[in-house]
Amino acid sequence: MFDPSARTQTLPSKHHFDTLDGLRGVAAIAVVIFHFMEIIYPDPSENFIGHGFMAVDFFFCLSGFVMAYAYDDRLKKMGLSTFFKARIIRLHPLVVFGSVLGLLAFLFDPFGGNPEAYRAGRLLLIFICSMLMIPFPVMEDRFFNLFGLNAPSWSLFWEYIANIVYALVLVRLPRKILLILLVFSAAWLYYVASSAGSLLGGWAGSNFWDGAARISYSFLAGMLIFRYNLILRNGLGFLGMTVLLSIAFLMPSNWGWPAELAIVLVYFPLMIMLGAGAITGLAAKNICKLSADISYPLYMTHYAVMFMFLHYYTANKPQGFFLGGIVIIGLLLLLLFAYLTMKFYDLPVRRYLSNKMKK
Repeated sequence: MFDPSARTQTLPSKHHFDTLDGLRGVAAIAVVIFHFMEIIYPDPSENFIGHGFMAVDFFFCLSGFVMAYAYDDRLKKMGLSTFFKARIIRLHPLVVFGSVLGLLAFLFDPFGGNPEAYRAGRLLLIFICSMLMIPFPVMEDRFFNLFGLNAPSWSLFWEYIANIVYALVLVRLPRKILLILLVFSAAWLYYVASSAGSLLGGWAGSNFWDGAARISYSFLAGMLIFRYNLILRNGLGFLGMTVLLSIAFLMPSNWGWPAELAIVLVYFPLMIMLGAGAITGLAAKNICKLSADISYPLYMTHYAVMFMFLHYYTANKPQGFFLGGIVIIGLLLLLLFAYLTMKFYDLPVRRYLSNKMKK
């Protein structure tokens, strides 16, 4: 059982969950590979990482755990204003940067696209909504994504909503109430999965509320893992946890929505419990830190090239080793760009804004 009075002894305030940090990067890479592969193989049954999209559900569960760990015992002392400023500083610089990259890629795509179909005023409105995290699913040529210029922002939108609800409501609720909410969220998630035939929703206007169901369950599950101190000490390490997490993304697509539901309801929470308790060696800690550092920049910048790749692939139909080389080199370049973004944009901007907030 979790003893609130023993929280600092069980989970020291400066403790880092190294393996969980590292798994952020693993999940982000899975998303990037999934996006490459879904362009090449529109039929999910042919996609070897057809469940890579479920990395988002893992992110949501991890977010609930981290938020409860970081703020449950100090949100009241720091105040709502400071909390929201801290979250905006942490999340929003890359929201803006991803929007800018998305706009530039849309306007100057060398392989296709139709920016001329949009009047300057409408495109400006789409760009402003993207930067301000206001869903605006109007780009038909981009499958009516909630954020046409940077599709992954849909999950950040729900992350913002979860942060607001956490600070205003969830942080004050006892565990029993959270458990009741978790049960209702699980029922909602079941309805979404069975109705849609998949949990691949939340990113477009037509499946908007699917995103709410996905984050509701996973975020609450992450919170309760912390609240009940459900940490499973183990010697799996970062490599072992990487293998276990990857199994979910590589799960055969023909297993259908019941398997997806089981992964989200049970398997990902188990991954958080094991990841939080995994013992990580010194060398692995450095890898985990780098993985964590580039995970968010990778997630928020990679989609600027995805529609360019779609247009190139549609026009040229590369095959075999050449196509494989494009994907591998593309992934490596995106990783490098994420690192450079982290080092020369995200960290300096956040440092500057944090210093301004302290004045």
